Amino acid sequence: MDLSTPTWGGQVHPAYANARPEVTAVIPASARHVLDVGCSTGLVGEVLRSRGHRVTGIERDPALAAEARGRLDLVVEGDVEALAAAGTDPGGPYDCVLFADVLEHLVDPWAAVRWGAGLLAPGGVLVVSVPNVRHLATFWNLAVRRRWPYHEVGIFDRTHLRFFTRRNLPELLTGTGLRIEAVRRVPMLSPFHGPWLNRAAGWLGDLGALQLVMTAGRPPGQ
Repeated sequence: MDLSTPTWGGQVHPAYANARPEVTAVIPASARHVLDVGCSTGLVGEVLRSRGHRVTGIERDPALAAEARGRLDLVVEGDVEALAAAGTDPGGPYDCVLFADVLEHLVDPWAAVRWGAGLLAPGGVLVVSVPNVRHLATFWNLAVRRRWPYHEVGIFDRTHLRFFTRRNLPELLTGTGLRIEAVRRVPMLSPFHGPWLNRAAGWLGDLGALQLVMTAGRPPGQ
């Protein structure tokens, strides 16, 4: 099985390199310094910089890191799990630490989140986006098709090691001192069909949510 970064039309697949408006929308305007963990080609950070944020990225793929350097203030090339295990400080503290569709690819995402939380400045926030495995597509594939599919991108991305639903999200914050402030659904039944099908996603709650976007911070006084 090919586990390399997928491409589309000779470029990095848009699922791995896009501006993620549903994520950038929840980054606080007051977050002067943002750490984008798994920054890919730096498109998310480019949007944030255009809004006045200073952005540091972490990316393990040398080609993606090289492209991101043209968009971000600083890019640290390395594996996030190795950096977390070593307790590396890549230039913090940060007002916001972002894990946008990264944690599902890690062996120990809980350790990575604890490390990221430790890099937050007082009043800083953690933003996490993960695929929602409690999507209708999961039930369809298991109950009707009786198989677990492996795709290049999406919920069934062949490189995913961990799987999350809304009820898993508090577990990611264990030992961090952070508390969930908000969880937002990204409604979509299928990225491969037209809007006529995806209009129904919002009515299905978590079953229609392709992704979940969580923001977390420390309660007042901590």
